[in-house]
Amino acid sequence: MTDTTKTAPPVAPFLRATPINPAAPSYFDTHCHLDAAEFDVDRDAVYAAAIASGVDTLVIPAVSRDNFAAVAATCEHFPGCLPAWGLHPMAVDVHRPEHLADLRAQIAAQRPVAIGEIGLDLFVDLDYPTQEYFYVEQLKIAQEFDLPVLLHCRRANDPLLKHLRKIRVRGGIAHAFNGSPQQADEFIKLGFKLGFGGAFTWPRANNLRRLAVDLPLEAIVLETDSPDIPPAWIGRGRNAPGELPRIAQTLADLRQVDLAVVAQATTRSARELFGLA
Repeated sequence: MTDTTKTAPPVAPFLRATPINPAAPSYFDTHCHLDAAEFDVDRDAVYAAAIASGVDTLVIPAVSRDNFAAVAATCEHFPGCLPAWGLHPMAVDVHRPEHLADLRAQIAAQRPVAIGEIGLDLFVDLDYPTQEYFYVEQLKIAQEFDLPVLLHCRRANDPLLKHLRKIRVRGGIAHAFNGSPQQADEFIKLGFKLGFGGAFTWPRANNLRRLAVDLPLEAIVLETDSPDIPPAWIGRGRNAPGELPRIAQTLADLRQVDLAVVAQATTRSARELFGLA
C-alpha cells in the first residue's frame, strides 16, 4: 500500500447506502450497469422493482470516460446506487492515456466505492498490450486512493493475478468469476471476493455451480451485471437488478441453506468490502 495519510477526496453526496431493514432480507447488487441505454425507457421502474424485491444497494461501474456523467447522474437520482469509476478493457479502442488524468479528477470530485470496471479480456480480439497498460495504471490509481477494484476477468485470471501480486490494492471483486478453485484461492488470498450472478443459475454451468457450493460463503458476493448475463429463467432477455433475490435463492438451494443465510452473508461481505459496514 502507498501512504494513505494524505487528505482523502471529499465524499460525494450520493456516496451512501440505503439502511438495511432488519425485518426483511436485504440484497446488495455489487455490479449493475443501470446507466446503460437498455434501461432508458424504464429506468425508474427497474429501480423501483429492485427496491421492492429487497435489493437496496447497487454499485454502478463506469466503463469509459464518456459515461462518467451517466453513472454520476444515475447515482444522484437513485439513493441506493453507488458509483465506481474506471476504464473497461472492452472499450480499449476509445481509451486514451489522458483519460487516466480524467479518472483521477473524477475520483477527487466524487469519491467512489471502487475503481472499476477495469481488467483484462482474452476472449475477444482486442489489443492486449493496451489492455494491460490501462489495467496496470488503474491498479496504481486504486492503490493511490486506497480503493478496491472491480475486475473484468474473462479468460484472464492468471495475468490479472500476476499484476495484483505486484501492485497490492485494497482487495476488490473478481466480477463474473469463472476460473479454477486454485485461481479462486489466489484471489481470496489477495483480499478479493468472487462475484456470482446469472451465469451459475444455468443447469449446465457445472464448474460455476461446483464453485458456488465449495467456496467459503464469505468469499462470495452477488451481482447481476444488468442488463447483461441474464439468469436461466430469463434466457436471452434483458437482465435487471430485481432478479438478484432469485439468484440468491439459487445459491441457497445449491448450498442447501436458508435464503436468509445467503442474503445476510453476501450483503455483509459486500458492505465490508466497500467500507459501508
